[in-house]
Amino acid sequence: MFIDSHCHLDFPEFQARLPEVLANMKAAKVGHALCVSVDLPDFPNVLRLAQDHPHLYASVGVHPDYEDTPEPSFEFLVETAAKHPKIVAIGETGLDYYRMGDRSYDSLEWQRERFRTHIRAAKIVKKPLIVHTRSASEDTIRILKEEGAEQIGGVMHCFTESYEVARAAMDLGFYISFSGIVTFKSAKDLQETCKRVPIDRMLIETDSPYLAPIPYRGKTNEPAWVAKVGEYIAALKEIPLNELGATTSENFFKCFQIDRR
Repeated sequence: MFIDSHCHLDFPEFQARLPEVLANMKAAKVGHALCVSVDLPDFPNVLRLAQDHPHLYASVGVHPDYEDTPEPSFEFLVETAAKHPKIVAIGETGLDYYRMGDRSYDSLEWQRERFRTHIRAAKIVKKPLIVHTRSASEDTIRILKEEGAEQIGGVMHCFTESYEVARAAMDLGFYISFSGIVTFKSAKDLQETCKRVPIDRMLIETDSPYLAPIPYRGKTNEPAWVAKVGEYIAALKEIPLNELGATTSENFFKCFQIDRR
């Protein structure tokens, strides 16, 4: 009934209990999950998960907030994404100015160049983008437009921005993905945005091991709990739970161009 469109099952939190985590997914009727890459040294573990488990998929990319890590080249991203059929997206990429501190805007140009590299690679291999944006929505939308990202689309993951930002992203062909944050009592603005995003442009995710939804907030998140995100959004939008689950699942397969035959 549900799909976790963004998780990090290669992270240390899951190494000792992966069979349990996968069993919990099945019990919660979470049929598939996308394991998202955040850096190159750990990418082989992400790919291995997808290759070893038919219901898991992978992406390739380097997170915008990972500064002291090998830089992904255009050639590497293109070659890797083209070589492995279980890689269904480029990312996680984007911009993150949240921890900018006393650094200047110009000093973060490496983030913007990394983002452009991912977009250009995605256009070549014709695979969607997984976009992270935090305290940087204006530049994120601007660069997506400048690089012609509407040619391949993708998902704005773990969305926490305004409806206006969501609308701009949807106009470029992107889906909007909501995480456990939407269930938090403090997330009133995000909940209003969620009400306005059409269900046919929506995905759901955990971003596990982070951001566990209510009633598990503060615990190590896992893909099974995307069901709680789905339950909350269905109630918020006043639609049947099976409709929310079926539509967001179909959106996942469309977004990531996955042939289920």
